[in-house]
Amino acid sequence: MNTDALEPFLEDQRASRNKLYSLLGRLPARNRPISAETVKTEDRGTFILEKLSLDLNGIEPVPAYLLLPKQPRGGRKPPLIVYHHSHGGFYGVGKEELLKPAPYMQQHAYGEALTERGYAVLAIDAYVFGERSGRSELSVFKEMLWQGRSMLGMMLYDAIRAVDYACTRPELDTGRIGTVGMSMGSTMAWWLGALDTRIRAVADICCLTDFHTLMKEGGLDRHGIFYYIPDLLTHYSTAQINALIAPRPHLSVAGVHDPLTPVLGLDKVEQELNQVYRSIGASDYWKLLRYDVAHEETPEMRKEVLDFFDRML
Repeated sequence: MNTDALEPFLEDQRASRNKLYSLLGRLPARNRPISAETVKTEDRGTFILEKLSLDLNGIEPVPAYLLLPKQPRGGRKPPLIVYHHSHGGFYGVGKEELLKPAPYMQQHAYGEALTERGYAVLAIDAYVFGERSGRSELSVFKEMLWQGRSMLGMMLYDAIRAVDYACTRPELDTGRIGTVGMSMGSTMAWWLGALDTRIRAVADICCLTDFHTLMKEGGLDRHGIFYYIPDLLTHYSTAQINALIAPRPHLSVAGVHDPLTPVLGLDKVEQELNQVYRSIGASDYWKLLRYDVAHEETPEMRKEVLDFFDRML
């Protein structure tokens, strides 16, 4: 890594990261107290499942799962993976996807796959999903807009505060935190990685979308209403947001027939991030892999993601 180029690069990043956060709307205070209640604990064979109710935002409780592996690797504290569930219109599912995968994912649940490798895993229900479902996505988006908030901003706030909570857990190695998700979860993963430098490795599955290409192709309706932030494109492209992850490791996997991620947009993001990582001597830490599928996770994608975390964490 080019240390001479890195410090000014990181300084510019800090200013850009703060500006990006400010575009998310009127978020609750970043330093408000948070608390947690353990609802129940279950032995799931290879891991212990804690069902939690987290007070992260002061507006509504955030249900969460924390999976703790029974056999961390090497007798060390386990690293943590922050898992983001997908959308798919499955509003009643949410964090349960960690245990029971969506139909477009590999059916070996990520909760099992990660704990088997010695990782702890944290997943929360996003607004209007899982135990927070009941109101429509559109009505919540409209209400937040009236309040000067963005829905994605509030979702990301919860995710950042969930990392704050994880850092209070002494049994976790919070110096080794990764994040992963598919579809909406992919979007959440790369946004969280861009905003929170405690995330040491980012893996996103099938939703690295170049905003400008999506507009040119008339594809705005392919993404849920949660996705859109006022005035974002005045200031940032997809690649510029993802550049805030550098020089930390970032793996993206995509299907070349996926309507959510137009190929010309993938080309654009890949080229720009190649240049960013190369400029600081970190080319090996960014990779986009493409597969001959649409919007689905393949066995090859799954292997790449798990191997990526093993190498980087």
